[in-house]
Amino acid sequence: MLEVRFHGRGGGGTVVLATLLAKAFFQAGYQVQSFPFFGVERRGAPVEAYLRLASKKILARTGVTTPDHVVVQDQSLIEDIGVTAGLKPGGWILLNCPIPPSDMSAFANHRVAIVDATSIALKNRIGSRTHPIVNTAMIGAFARMMEAPPMDTVIAAIRKEVPSDPERNVAAAEAAYREVRFL
Repeated sequence: MLEVRFHGRGGGGTVVLATLLAKAFFQAGYQVQSFPFFGVERRGAPVEAYLRLASKKILARTGVTTPDHVVVQDQSLIEDIGVTAGLKPGGWILLNCPIPPSDMSAFANHRVAIVDATSIALKNRIGSRTHPIVNTAMIGAFARMMEAPPMDTVIAAIRKEVPSDPERNVAAAEAAYREVRFL
């Protein structure tokens, strides 16, 4: 079983990101669980969401405390909270940032990938200039980083579940798939 923790800010689509990935993995034949964790429920507050996936039935019904991988949708969270807390050695960290963080010491013993999902969202007019929604770009980057789920299931999940401008969101996912960088 693989467990993934997603970090973002309220209103940024973090929960939707985990849900869309769960649907794409389910379509690819995996068993999945996806659920959020809210502290203070307000726009801009840190939020977490979780995804479990496995080839057989998932019996766990607990929170995710030792994820295999971590996805960070807002670069400012790197300094605000412990995004690597509990992350298993060798796990992936996917960061939404245009350039690598200047201090990579927090990511020792982990694999790091970055993508400028904010610029991709802005180019595709997803969200607003002051509040771009990066979740579908992060899905594309995640699919490339993990080599799963297949992009056809990612695209199908976006087209089915994203009511506002699904084709722009598909374009963002495809761009991020191409543009993710491995450090």
